[in-house]
Amino acid sequence: MILSYFSSLDWRSWDLEHRPVIPEGMAFLIDDDLLFEDGPAAPRQASVVNRWLRELPASGAPAPSSWENYARAVKEWAEFLAEHGVGLFDTRERLKAGLSRYAEHRAAGPARSRFAATTWGQHMSILSLFYRWAMEEGFASAEPFTYRSARAVFAGTGREVRVNLAVRRTPKPHVTIKYLEPDFTDLFRKGLRGLAPDGNRDTGFAGREMTRNAAIGDLALATGLRLGEFTHLLPWEIPALPPARTAIPIPFPVPAGITKGRKFRTTWISYDALAGLHDYLQLDRAAVTVESSWRPPRRWGEPMHVSEPDARGGRINGIRRSWESLTPPERRRLVAPEGGSCLLAVKADGGPFTAWATVFERTADRIRARFEPRFPHVHPHRLRHCFSMQTLEYLVTGYYRQAAKLVRHTDADAALIFYLTKADPLLVLRDLLGHSTVLTTEKYLKRLDTTRIYRQAYETEGAAAGLIDATAAQWEADAEFDHDTDGDL
Repeated sequence: MILSYFSSLDWRSWDLEHRPVIPEGMAFLIDDDLLFEDGPAAPRQASVVNRWLRELPASGAPAPSSWENYARAVKEWAEFLAEHGVGLFDTRERLKAGLSRYAEHRAAGPARSRFAATTWGQHMSILSLFYRWAMEEGFASAEPFTYRSARAVFAGTGREVRVNLAVRRTPKPHVTIKYLEPDFTDLFRKGLRGLAPDGNRDTGFAGREMTRNAAIGDLALATGLRLGEFTHLLPWEIPALPPARTAIPIPFPVPAGITKGRKFRTTWISYDALAGLHDYLQLDRAAVTVESSWRPPRRWGEPMHVSEPDARGGRINGIRRSWESLTPPERRRLVAPEGGSCLLAVKADGGPFTAWATVFERTADRIRARFEPRFPHVHPHRLRHCFSMQTLEYLVTGYYRQAAKLVRHTDADAALIFYLTKADPLLVLRDLLGHSTVLTTEKYLKRLDTTRIYRQAYETEGAAAGLIDATAAQWEADAEFDHDTDGDL
């Protein structure tokens, strides 16, 4: 079975009356004999899978990366079943037997075929969605999965959910998803700049594009943008720098064309991070894009030449369009009026730079090898976790400060402090991260060590307001361990 991707380039030469309705970049499967059907009444399994894939954009999966992941999961499952003489739409008994063998193969089979528990869970979720769709559409009469009912509770509201028993147990989320502590964040920011931990130039490193890397790294840390979001920003979408330095976060609009789910939102950015972006735009970036001869490769599609750009949009091949409407693939094809790519970050030839996962990982590797053996691996999404924790700390500390003042001046019940810190900070963080509901934000924060933030803010602001005797609190905590013995386990 072959995995390929649809492109309507030169579709007029296909002897078609209308442009195909298949989404650009849609993944699809072809059998090895390059046929889709054995006859009008007998669609092949690959054709059924392709129909399901084509409907994904209207079923809650608008991102091309998701289409590829879904296609690969079904492709590998179908190929495994075929090797064992089981059809993709076989009887329930045979499908369950195939699933049992597949689980063993992915857990203890050849090393190259093994899945981590999280990857296995993702594949089971995809296959479950596929089989439910196939049964509703009449292509399948059974599925290989068994479910049990469970009750999920978020913010005091419960609902019944189905749990797929094929999913393997995983460690508690907070054990596997990490963020950078402030000292490690500082190390990482210096590493992107080619500096040693003491702030001096790292004489053992001869890197390039440090200004660019530092500006984009600070952008990711200060805004919480996802990889696909900060990679595809345009220079004209960067907010203006305030005339005077401010400690208040600056609103940072995130265009719908590059966000997850195509939902516009506004996050924020610090003055220093925004100033670094403007320095990069005005100096280093301008130096490599002016009169650049870069043009997008033909496989990306025709170049999209920009003229008369402003903060809202520009003329693209002579037609006025808003930046908001442009998707990531279209943005990669934009050619600026003065030359070069229109993406925020560019290479030395003026072309678009998108390999941020590699930049961040190599920076982390260098820090770990040269300065700090404990330094973790850093992928782009880890910076989003850092933003979440730093922002929550900022929000919670502010609310504790206000609550402490309120308690001091009105003798209100201390429970008010807890209420204030559990409500508004989550709502604000929800909007900054672009989550659909605060329930998603709560679930997300359960994967991070938020207990420390609430405890530290409570102690710091409570002591500053004269509500907590820090010495007495420490004595009380220490007393809890005074009577510990080996027999008290």
